[in-house]
Amino acid sequence: MPLDSAFAKIVDAYRTCEFATLGRDGTPIVWPTATLRLEDDTFLVTTSIAFAQKALNVRRDGRVALLFSDPTGSGLDGAEQVFISGTAVCPEEIVTSPSGHEAYWSMLFDRQPDSRRYVDLPARWLMDWYYLRLLITVTPTAVTVRPPLSAGLRTAADTGFSLPGADILARFSTAVLGARDASGAPLLMRTPVRATPEGFVVETATDCEVVAGPASLLVHRHDDRLAGLYNALVRGELRRSDDGGWLLVPHRVVEPSGGGGARTLRNARRATNAYLRKRDLRQPRVDWPGLKALAAASAARAGES
Repeated sequence: MPLDSAFAKIVDAYRTCEFATLGRDGTPIVWPTATLRLEDDTFLVTTSIAFAQKALNVRRDGRVALLFSDPTGSGLDGAEQVFISGTAVCPEEIVTSPSGHEAYWSMLFDRQPDSRRYVDLPARWLMDWYYLRLLITVTPTAVTVRPPLSAGLRTAADTGFSLPGADILARFSTAVLGARDASGAPLLMRTPVRATPEGFVVETATDCEVVAGPASLLVHRHDDRLAGLYNALVRGELRRSDDGGWLLVPHRVVEPSGGGGARTLRNARRATNAYLRKRDLRQPRVDWPGLKALAAASAARAGES
C-alpha cells in the first residue's frame, strides 16, 4: 500500500516510531525503534540478536503495527500522527555488514551521532553485539493519519495508588496504548493516562475498534540527537470500565534500561551468547571497515570530521 507523498515525507522526518509485535500470550509488545521507509513503501526495522524478542514474535505471528507519534528532533511543527497496520517477515540470517543496507546505517549515524563512536576502539570491544542484526521488513496493509497531539493532553500525576508503573507513567504527558482489534491484530494510539484504584483510564482512537484483552502502555523519550534514551512498558489487561470507557489493569513493568549502562552491557552479552548457542552458531565477524566508512561519511556531512 503506497503512502501518499505528503504523508511519506512526514513519516521520513520522524526520528523514531512505536513498533508493536504480538507476544506469545497475544499482548501487543510495543517498543520505540528507528525505521527506514524503502522505495517500495515497505519499512525496514532492525534489531540486535541481544534484543531478539520482536524478531521472534514476528516469526511466530507476522501481524505488526507502527505509530509515528513523537516528533522530537524531526523539525516538524504540529506533525500529524501516522498509524500503519501491516505484516512483517524476519529471516534467520544474522546481518553484520552494512552492504546493501547503507541507507539504513547512514540514517542512524546521521540521526544518532553518538553511535558513530561505537565503531572505533575501544568501544567496539564492548559493542560488537549491537551490530549482529536481524532484519524485519514490514509491508503496510492500512494507513491512518491522525491529527497532531493536542497541547492540552496531560497524564494525571501519580496520586499514590499502588499500581505497577504509576510513578513512571506520571512523568510523561502521554503514553502509547498497544491494544488489539477483533481479529487479534495490534493497534496503537497515544493517550493521556489517569490512575485510579482499579487501573489506568485510557482513551482510544476513534478510528480503532479495540477489544478487551491483553494490552500494554509504552512511555519513551529521546532528545534531538537520539540520546538520553529511556523507555518502559506496562503490561496488563484492557477492560471496560463502569462508565463505558477503557481501563488498563497493570500486571508488571518492563524497564530495559533500569539497571544502568554496565548491567545493560552484561545482559546484552549474555543474551547474544544465548541466541548463538541455542542455534549452534559461532559469533559472526562484524564488517568494521564498512561501518566505519559510513560513520566517517556521516560525520563529514555534519561538519564534524
